[in-house]
Amino acid sequence: MGLLGRRGTGPVPGVATAEATRAYSRERGLDPGHYSDFQGRLKLSAIGLGTFPGAADDATDRAIADIVHKGLVGGLNVIDTAAHYRYGRSLGAIAAGLRRALDEGLDRKALWLMSKGGFVTLPGKTPADPRAYIEAEIIAKGLGRPEDCAGLHVLSPRHIRAQIDQSRQGLGVETLDAFLVDQPEVHIPVAGKAALIERLGSVFVALEQAVFDGAIGYYGVSSFEAFRVATDDPSFLSLASLVALAEKAAKAVTGSERDHHFAVIQLPFNAVMPEGFSRFNQITGQGGEVSTLQAALALNLYTVASHGLFKGHLAKRPIDILVQAMPRLANDAQRALQFNRSTPGLGTTLVGLSSPAHLDDVLALARLPLLSHSAYMALYHRTDN
Repeated sequence: MGLLGRRGTGPVPGVATAEATRAYSRERGLDPGHYSDFQGRLKLSAIGLGTFPGAADDATDRAIADIVHKGLVGGLNVIDTAAHYRYGRSLGAIAAGLRRALDEGLDRKALWLMSKGGFVTLPGKTPADPRAYIEAEIIAKGLGRPEDCAGLHVLSPRHIRAQIDQSRQGLGVETLDAFLVDQPEVHIPVAGKAALIERLGSVFVALEQAVFDGAIGYYGVSSFEAFRVATDDPSFLSLASLVALAEKAAKAVTGSERDHHFAVIQLPFNAVMPEGFSRFNQITGQGGEVSTLQAALALNLYTVASHGLFKGHLAKRPIDILVQAMPRLANDAQRALQFNRSTPGLGTTLVGLSSPAHLDDVLALARLPLLSHSAYMALYHRTDN
């Protein structure tokens, strides 16, 4: 069931605004460095709530609702989800926590709600015959062609628009702040990169149309490999090329390529997966190769990190360099997140929390200042030695 407005009048209207997010950042009592700038206007928390992990059951729904409510009230104004997470159940769990926060007076316009699409939302379990399922639920219903499918990932305008609407309805909001195409690189081994770029171009037109229609505010791409690998890797995607696709899509919808709304990228980033900062694999047209985070800054793209705690491993396993650099932090989870939130060019790090009690640890870190630039860069120098 979707979230109704606070007076039961329908989906909650609004998107994140500069005025509301800046007021939110001032009122939480956290360190100013805990909030990043989105396109020089919005203030988004450097740690956001990820909602991928957990069983597809009522107990996990309740836990996610509690975490969302407590996190939003406590100072984390970024929530990330996807149409397919936990067989679609994460949307409703987020909606329950969001409803409680709004009922307590939190402003929807202070929050950044982001969803993703591409992977098919399955009905509670993986089908015994995935191909037959795709045939019946996607191809037969006109949501995609056979060539748009790579396993359980469907990259077509109609499927992506359907998942935008599923996300909006599940969260109970009129407009998503952003919607990302999730891991499009899975199509490269199946169809090749040229075919992927062509399909992304069509999907970007649909996303620009969704912006025009008021369904989303911005869009982007979430990737596991494409932004971290070397330039000559088959899975690599160029940020400059994606921006060029967005410019063409905007021109097709509004007539102006300068007004595109491609604004967010997401990739894994943490102390053991630092390629987004350390690997120089992107070209922006301004000379030389730069890292993905540097390219994103140059292209006015906001960067979101997934796998902030590497599926919980970094909360359980000490990394000597981080322990030596941050001995006063309470635990390894805080050190791992402090590494991320101090990374130049990284906007928000997502953390999937399994218990509301773990949120206290995150909010305690959010009250502390970031590492200085010199202290952060020294971590890489120590690794090189």
